[in-house]
Amino acid sequence: MTTSPQPPHEPHPNHDRGLEFDLSMLISRRSLGIFFGAGTATAALAACTPGGSTSGAASTTAAATSSATTTATPSASASATPSASPTLTRAIAECGVEIPQETAGPYPGDGSNGPNVLEASGVVRQDITSSFGTSTTKAEGVPLTVTLTLLDNANGCKPLAGAAVYAWHCDRDGRYSMYDAGLENENFLRGVQEADANGQVTFTTIYPGAYNGRWPHIHFEVFESMSNATSAGQVLAVSQVAMTEAACNEVYAAAGYESSARNFPNTTLTSDNVFGDDGGIYQLATMSGSVAGGYTAGLNVTV
Repeated sequence: MTTSPQPPHEPHPNHDRGLEFDLSMLISRRSLGIFFGAGTATAALAACTPGGSTSGAASTTAAATSSATTTATPSASASATPSASPTLTRAIAECGVEIPQETAGPYPGDGSNGPNVLEASGVVRQDITSSFGTSTTKAEGVPLTVTLTLLDNANGCKPLAGAAVYAWHCDRDGRYSMYDAGLENENFLRGVQEADANGQVTFTTIYPGAYNGRWPHIHFEVFESMSNATSAGQVLAVSQVAMTEAACNEVYAAAGYESSARNFPNTTLTSDNVFGDDGGIYQLATMSGSVAGGYTAGLNVTV
């Protein structure tokens, strides 16, 4: 069963009201313990994807990387493990500033604003394209593989092995499972993964759509451990991955993304109410691929 196109929704009245709003919700509903404030997380390392070449916004990403390495230099003890990939080695070498803290938005599905998918059996998975549980509905779209590299800033940017990430995003029509009309009983495009020895988590999904008021993005929460994530436990970071303009232009020209093609020109990266404070340079994914073959996206997440 596939999702059928629906008129693009307008942003929720509480959409992206900011970290303070989400934090108050998290404290009241999930007894949040430790949450790094937005004031201490003003910048983060630009993205790096495993083994991929960059496409689109290359000069911006390079500038962000240069800025990050100038601003903060990792300690001498920050060295890759013997089995570390070239991507991890580079991430550690350039690490030093924390990922900007952002809002979880109005459709988190984490219990802070309505339903809680984190307590559902089946949420721990790599492929998040389909719903799990009582539904097998699949979200159609251009394939996308997302890799996040988690690094511990307090410990010389060592990989956060064993940490967990909950990722979620809208479908190609800009709709969110569990919230939008007709999708209340679906939970596709949501899942949890445990970081490997290199601090990396990978999700197989589809390219997210564009809706009015936001630049195309993927939400994620970082937890200390898998048990914390699946029991709605302590959150280390809440942030978002920004897609590149070049990739968006290519994807939204493809069949099935017609509503995204109409909405995408209405919001720029710099005018977006989440990424606009720094132009998104610290959350901009490094991307490669094509519509025919699918895309890869990567981001270094220092917490």
